[in-house]
Amino acid sequence: MKKISEEQWQQYLQDGYLRLGCVVDALTIESLRTRIDEIMLGEAEVDYGSMLMQLDSETGAYGDLNFQGSGHQGATLNYRKIQDLELDPLFLSYLQQPLFEDICRRAYGHDADVDVFRAMFMNKPAGRGTVLPWHQDRWNYFDRDPEVTLWTALDPATKENGCVEVIPGSHRALINPDHTSGFLTPEQAMEHCAEDKRVHLELEVGEVVLLHNWLLHGSNINASQQSRRAFSVCYMDANTKTIDPRHQGHYRRAFGKGALRMELEESSTAV
Repeated sequence: MKKISEEQWQQYLQDGYLRLGCVVDALTIESLRTRIDEIMLGEAEVDYGSMLMQLDSETGAYGDLNFQGSGHQGATLNYRKIQDLELDPLFLSYLQQPLFEDICRRAYGHDADVDVFRAMFMNKPAGRGTVLPWHQDRWNYFDRDPEVTLWTALDPATKENGCVEVIPGSHRALINPDHTSGFLTPEQAMEHCAEDKRVHLELEVGEVVLLHNWLLHGSNINASQQSRRAFSVCYMDANTKTIDPRHQGHYRRAFGKGALRMELEESSTAV
């Protein structure tokens, strides 16, 4: 699958999300699963100093999350987040596949250069995991918001282990347009995220879902003994400008002129 249909694209524009199914072979997904465990355990030959890493909270409360910063924070499978995975050849190869480029071109323009805003591993370790409160992904220090996220299940995502929940159609307007983050107040969550509006994105290993960044979403703790690992990539228009000097950053090119290139190891499986 190298392109989505016009019908699929219109469905995404209507709902703010689109299930894409499995887009690569099982061996590729297994390679990604193995690589992220190696990274967590400190066994991978990667530049840990350039990767943002965050351990999961002990309590499951979002406010109790551990410090996130550059560098390895100990050999454990209890990381919540690992960012800058475009610096790993295997994850870079996966995020640069033609299907994802086609989606970005539809969103940002056929001739647009596209950068990685963030390529990150998200995890709810078995028997724990941190609640993700309801929110819209947005960053008001840009002159335009990144719109496209592609989320790949590296484990089964179920209600029991804290799969992502979304509110279809909620991407059409920002609820808190002036906020730095898009987190809802408890009162707003009650108004916009009632139980009967929620869709649980239960996914099999290797399944991918396309998400608009303004789509309301959240997730619960992991009440199972099955981890909920995922690879989430947010792509941005390379012409995006930072309007707040406190948030200047360097974003690596995914598609277009100057796109990042890395050689895969012989033992790795290319997409």
